[in-house]
Amino acid sequence: MSNPIVHWVDGAEFTGTADNWADVTNPATGVVSGRVALANEADAQAVIDAAVRAAAGWAGTSLARRTQVIFAFRELLNARKDELAQLITAEHGKVHSDALGEIARGLEVVEFATGIAHLLKGGQSPNVSTGHDVHSRREPLGVVGIISPFNFPAMVPMWFFPIALAAGNAVVLKPSEKDPSAALWLARLWQDAGLPDGVFNVLQGDKTAVDALLTSPDIKAISFVGSTPIARYVYENAARNGKRVQALGGAKNHMVVLPDADLDLAADAAVNAGFGSAGERCMAVSVLVAVDPIGDELIAKIAERTNRVVVGDGTKGYAEKEADMGPLVTRAHRDKVASFIESGEKAGAKVVVDGREVRARGGADGFWLGPTLFDNVTPDMDIYTEEIFGPVLSVVRVGTYDEAVALINANKYGNGTAIFTNDGGAARRFEQDIQVGMIGINVPIPVPVGYYSFGGWKASLFGDSHAYGPEGVHFYTRAKVVTTRWIDPSNRPEGGLNLGFPRNV
Repeated sequence: MSNPIVHWVDGAEFTGTADNWADVTNPATGVVSGRVALANEADAQAVIDAAVRAAAGWAGTSLARRTQVIFAFRELLNARKDELAQLITAEHGKVHSDALGEIARGLEVVEFATGIAHLLKGGQSPNVSTGHDVHSRREPLGVVGIISPFNFPAMVPMWFFPIALAAGNAVVLKPSEKDPSAALWLARLWQDAGLPDGVFNVLQGDKTAVDALLTSPDIKAISFVGSTPIARYVYENAARNGKRVQALGGAKNHMVVLPDADLDLAADAAVNAGFGSAGERCMAVSVLVAVDPIGDELIAKIAERTNRVVVGDGTKGYAEKEADMGPLVTRAHRDKVASFIESGEKAGAKVVVDGREVRARGGADGFWLGPTLFDNVTPDMDIYTEEIFGPVLSVVRVGTYDEAVALINANKYGNGTAIFTNDGGAARRFEQDIQVGMIGINVPIPVPVGYYSFGGWKASLFGDSHAYGPEGVHFYTRAKVVTTRWIDPSNRPEGGLNLGFPRNV
């Protein structure tokens, strides 16, 4: 078999016992580039067992040593990021610059994790009651599972595993079977950084692998990013099995443009945020809310820019510039997104730019679909209600700011939203009015920096904890509170029986 992509267990590749494999395809050519192993239950247990064996030793490793390993990983990743970006482009299809951007944002979380010592400090209160002291401590959970999506094969795992490892946990990462090689590359890099074998493991597979993580009594927490139906499934089943869960789901991100906004900047932002990575981002802008009377002018500016987007193979350079946008991840996904364009047109939306007509610079069998711009979209159309997860931008026109807010708050998703305006009062009011987890003011993709936390509201998040940042530290650790009393022989307290509930005096 050419280029088998297998599991990573105890610091080495592990083929497993299953005879199930799935094709991994280069989306820009349609050519199968490798085959990934799909774990059976026995394979999954072997990976989990390796993490269990390593967990206690890693938890007992000094905080200083753990931090040194995180630092070493950071330096290695920064030095070799171009290598990882090429791997992402070859399997996912996003252009090279976009892959580098993904790695850079993941590095922010690695850098945050290098300072985890400050966040693992407990508190102490002396003499809370006569002769009694209290102190708190945070300890790792044990073994944690990470289930990551295809659209960010490096960044999303890096939202989770740097903090989990720095806190003293062992990790089992289950990457998407669509682009699984980045996970193996990262595992080897951890080994080069000095992480003990078995602390970071990779479990390749599909639903069988996921279910093994959700039901295993050895997995103490699950971190997941994906669609809302699967996020709900992960949350319900992991919680039923007594695990902590952070399950980040789908999105329908709106970008409001008020009449006083700089329309050129707003148009740039709409194109960049709507079509970057072929729209395969949970933080992509998929709905632009134009507060009239600026709708016609704004749509014209967006259309002009959309028609200049270069769609092509991100592994190749061109005389003019690198391609702006690559293919979609699979042929099936490309066809699904194209079906939404057909549906929107039939429902009465105006197709301003039709991505089905794209002439891509790439292989004839690549999974190509160009940027698509709709006008006159209404909230009852499926191109508005469904998460398309492709390069489709829908424009909804409203007459007032209040209509725009009501539209966003009525949506079942609550991941991210943005407003473009030069009115500080309107922006401040927007922060208060909008019921979503992340808000951008003249920022179209408001992904928080690594020392804050990422997460949505409503159907965009299942569980109580957002990803990375301080909430990530709390998610991957649990608290102990210790009350102590040391007897002073020179001032021994009175003894005796007292069955009443203890009172602090």
